[in-house]
Amino acid sequence: MYVRRTKIVATLGPATSTPEAIEAIIRAGVDVVRLNFSHGSPAEHIARAELVREMAQKAGRVVGILGDLQGPKLRISRFRDGYITLIAGDTFILDAALDKDAGDQQRVGLGYKELIYDVVAGDELWLDDGRIVLAITAVQGQEIHTRVINGGVLSNNKGLNRRGGGLSAAALTDKDKEDIKTAAAMKVDFLAVSFPRSAHDLHKARRLMVAAGGSAAIVAKMERSETVEQPTMDEIILASDAIMVARGDLGVEIGDAKLPKAQKTLIKRARYLNRAVITATQMMETMIENPIPTRAEVFDVANAVMDGTDAVMLSGETAMGKHPVRVVETVATICKEAEQANAHKPDHRLDQPFAYMDEGVAMASMYMASHMGVRAIAALTESGATPLWMSRVRAGIPIYALTTNDAAAQRVSLYRGVYPVKLPTPFKDSKTANREAVELLLKVGIVSSGDLVIITKGDLSGIKGGTNQLKILRVGEHQNG
Repeated sequence: MYVRRTKIVATLGPATSTPEAIEAIIRAGVDVVRLNFSHGSPAEHIARAELVREMAQKAGRVVGILGDLQGPKLRISRFRDGYITLIAGDTFILDAALDKDAGDQQRVGLGYKELIYDVVAGDELWLDDGRIVLAITAVQGQEIHTRVINGGVLSNNKGLNRRGGGLSAAALTDKDKEDIKTAAAMKVDFLAVSFPRSAHDLHKARRLMVAAGGSAAIVAKMERSETVEQPTMDEIILASDAIMVARGDLGVEIGDAKLPKAQKTLIKRARYLNRAVITATQMMETMIENPIPTRAEVFDVANAVMDGTDAVMLSGETAMGKHPVRVVETVATICKEAEQANAHKPDHRLDQPFAYMDEGVAMASMYMASHMGVRAIAALTESGATPLWMSRVRAGIPIYALTTNDAAAQRVSLYRGVYPVKLPTPFKDSKTANREAVELLLKVGIVSSGDLVIITKGDLSGIKGGTNQLKILRVGEHQNG
């Protein structure tokens, strides 16, 4: 039985707000749900998180929850009628002094009011992930006068960027700091930080999360041009637990033509530095309206999978699309096909020393598994670290993370090729652990009699970072431990 390794992150929204809709996308294959803190109230997010956990339990799945901070409000404000249509050649004003709900055909307010200090005549502003392009003709007091280069429908609260980047907005706003408290209270598993400029932003977010009583993994959204340049790239990756290749805003800052190279570099560096990576933005955009994707979208998802991404993320496709279940099923199928077409000989960190004992056990397990035809790996874990290290080796061998720790089970839901198994109680002893771990693999149908299985664990149950044992067993001969 082949089990998909690449994980699917789905954004919740109006199309996926009911128990039935959430249960349906979970059963279709969603591994992590994203709650976008740019929209909705804290009470709504808390209720939705509880609903996700309830539906995941009903479906017999472990599903992680990612809270995505809004970040600096690099957005326009709102229109009286909800939207306008701009035509190339039109004049249009971004007005920092305008009421937030008073936008019309001539002008709109700014959420990011400091924009007037960051831009000059001749700059280009890209709105709504580059769908709308405005050329700045003058900055007069609180007004930015522009001429429309690329027109189209412009609706409320759309994001904006200056082509080439360089906006001065801080990564964490006062709203973000309050949202971190909400995220901690609702026990999100991942916290995504928007527009980080340096490792300092990630460290600050982590400190605020811990101070609020949370333990979420920190996800750095790579959206600024400076984040794809060294040494900032590696510094940000190392300061986070995972990164997100946020291709909308990043594409505006560096130019779409440079995005493919940046995506491949970011995925490669994140994997090399033992961090997870999510590829996001417009993965299956046409499926917001249509029941099937374009072939270009199929290739886009497949290429991200073959590059080694841990997860692909759906945004509007599941938040407001007409076909949320079908898009999840479609992405799952594409991922499975791409994975099977992409065999890799393990070479991860062959030139580097291992800093931790459990990292050494993890690497030894993967190389032994690759060279001995091992069918599956069962990693008994308290922190999820050992499965993470294992998953950096692209060997195509399923890794089952067996844990009594809820947080660890949720966290590994993001890691490529790792499948969380929640244990009600710790195993009594080492032999029992070996025997029952194999029985679990038999139960899910991933192994059969005669297959080789690797078990990793620590001497002391319940101790994080204590993995120091590796044992190889043959199914059918495992009853003696």
